[in-house]
Amino acid sequence: GLILAEAAAVFDGKNAVQTQSYGPEARGGSSKSDVVISKKEIYFPKCESPDVLLCLSQKALDENICHLKENGYLLVDEELVNEIPDGPWRVYKIPFTRIAREVVGKSVAANIVSLGAISAITRLVSLDALKNAVKKRLPAKIEEMNMRALEAGYAAGLEAIGESEEEE
Repeated sequence: GLILAEAAAVFDGKNAVQTQSYGPEARGGSSKSDVVISKKEIYFPKCESPDVLLCLSQKALDENICHLKENGYLLVDEELVNEIPDGPWRVYKIPFTRIAREVVGKSVAANIVSLGAISAITRLVSLDALKNAVKKRLPAKIEEMNMRALEAGYAAGLEAIGESEEEE
């Protein structure tokens, strides 16, 4: 969430706020991040009815799908989320974790892969802004790995919406 909010606010010139909560498991456990991005002033930092919902687990989907706006974007890790209820959403099933393992050798990079896909599918934040935020927020020693993950996610997002990078 922090990287997405920073990309939007610092590098894309939008307003953004981010809040997060973690389950008792800390790293590797459940977490939730709300990011509000707007060209207008933001008066409330929580997202009660999101336009975009990213779920990297079945539990995350089960607990949050009821809040997704009609015609909202639902992005799920197709290998970790098996049951998607019918609803008025635009569903994108992308293997974020598998892409992370294949591209950088670490499944923990699935969150960075998903940011690239969010950029490609929603156009809420630019890929360049995300790259700049990743460079600013994450350690330099893993920058190249994260750039590969971000670009792979962006390519997967374009594929999911039926576009290629040449069409942009």
